[in-house]
Amino acid sequence: MAYGEWRPYVSVAQRRAMANREMKKLRKQSRDIAPVEIQGRKIASTFWGESWCTHLEGFSDFANRLPRGRTYVRNGSVCHLAIKQGKVEAIVSGSELYNVVIDIAPLPSAHWEKVRRQCSGQIGSMLELLQGRLSSRVMSIVTDPGTGLFPQPKDIDFHCDCPDWAYMCKHVAAVLYGVGARLDEKPELLFVLRKVDHEELISIDIDLQVATTGAGKRRRLANQDLSNIFGIDIEDSKGPATAHRPDKENSARKTTAQGAKDFTPTGVAISRLRKRFGMTRTQFADLIGVTPQTIASWENRRGKLKLQQRTRVALTDAWHSSTI
Repeated sequence: MAYGEWRPYVSVAQRRAMANREMKKLRKQSRDIAPVEIQGRKIASTFWGESWCTHLEGFSDFANRLPRGRTYVRNGSVCHLAIKQGKVEAIVSGSELYNVVIDIAPLPSAHWEKVRRQCSGQIGSMLELLQGRLSSRVMSIVTDPGTGLFPQPKDIDFHCDCPDWAYMCKHVAAVLYGVGARLDEKPELLFVLRKVDHEELISIDIDLQVATTGAGKRRRLANQDLSNIFGIDIEDSKGPATAHRPDKENSARKTTAQGAKDFTPTGVAISRLRKRFGMTRTQFADLIGVTPQTIASWENRRGKLKLQQRTRVALTDAWHSSTI
């Protein structure tokens, strides 16, 4: 039978058998193979995975090609899918194995700063972020079709070495859906793909009883949230509202200032304290009320640091909180 330019039909069972043989060969070559495995008919079931797929389906440019991709990803044709910074690499089983590369443009820094600013103080923990346990406002921000975290068609460039001349072949479409399935398992990969740090969305606003600006602005986080994030128990010292008592407030300030002697500010000590909280330098800088560059400078210096009283008090309060 003459097929002309068309290749003979290969059944799903035959494709799977062929793909399994080839994947075994790649594993023997120490390749880290990560197939996309769909359970049931639903491609994605978590907030991040579903949001990714919904976003794709909102583009009219993709509408005609995505349905074939759904079929391919459901029947296990995406034999391998790896998400890296700005790139998705995959192997898809068709009449033979095809290599797919999808390049995703980084999220512009101004765009990312806007998202961060809008989400500021509204995401309390990494677990909350990655599990998608977000407020409706935050959800609307990060999934907004135009200004959220997901790429636009102009941000997506793809290539497949199959003979299909279409703008988007079914293999590319399958990989795009496969990304949604992978985000079900590892939602942090969305941030890797867009080349941004998801930790920068987390609110680490802890009330250190120290003004972080000349205007007396403070960074606050409820004790309950602090306990949940850092795994420590903190007693609520506020109690019932009482009349203003200057003598007690002055006494508290004096005690806090004297407590600065309990913590010796060295580069090593500050680095250990930051890691005890599990914070990045940016997060720890927000906690103390300095810049990330200052934290880096402190940690790289030897010997005892000469710090302002306000900064020493902030570090001491953080140290006491970490040892409760």
